[in-house]
Amino acid sequence: MIMDLVTTATTTEEASRAADVAVLPVGSFEQHGDHLPLLTDTIVACAIAKAVATTYDLMLLPPVTISCSQEHAGWPGSVSIRSSTLISIISDVAESLRRSGVDRLVVVNGHGGNYVLSNIVQEANVDGRRMALYPRRQDWETARQQAGLASSSHDDMHAGEIETSLLLHLCPELVRNGYRRADHITERPDLLVLGMRGYTDSGVIGQPSLATAGKGKAVLDSLTTSFAAILAVLRGEVEPPTRRDA
Repeated sequence: MIMDLVTTATTTEEASRAADVAVLPVGSFEQHGDHLPLLTDTIVACAIAKAVATTYDLMLLPPVTISCSQEHAGWPGSVSIRSSTLISIISDVAESLRRSGVDRLVVVNGHGGNYVLSNIVQEANVDGRRMALYPRRQDWETARQQAGLASSSHDDMHAGEIETSLLLHLCPELVRNGYRRADHITERPDLLVLGMRGYTDSGVIGQPSLATAGKGKAVLDSLTTSFAAILAVLRGEVEPPTRRDA
């Protein structure tokens, strides 16, 4: 159930936890073909965030449910906010957390179009380690390999094997019929100019027919394990490699 992925902690419970790191899921509200809900990216972000917060005893925040989905403009139901608005939201959340004694924030991104999150995180760390963005590209690749996904991250861009597998594992009741016949693979060199409409009529770029609930569980398990590395870096428990001059 979706509500199982959202925090229900009380202020007393958070006081007892005294976490030094908070986890903020950032999703989107955009089309995912005919077989997945508009809320797909938010569900994925919430699932990852809750898994890592539970495993590593961190403070779980409620999700940002609308973000930068301008490439999906024109599909019924898709809603976006400006990148500047998303910057303000993340910055305000981080500032509020610091005032309450939580100095570090991990942003769990469920939507590939939120490019601006990388800039937010870089700027936040200029004067010290305060913010991380997760999953990283290598975390997704590791998860794909460990889950035995057949498609590549390039081909499986949207509403394909990995997202459909995650939803089949997390909320199978939300996956509509037809995903086994919804495959569509295409190059999209000018996505920033043409948007998704320039490359797909269905809204799908990927192979949802390859999806299984077992793969979705394996992806989530892998991402939960991989999170330990980024958490150690954020906390300063792992130092960067020493530079060696040629």
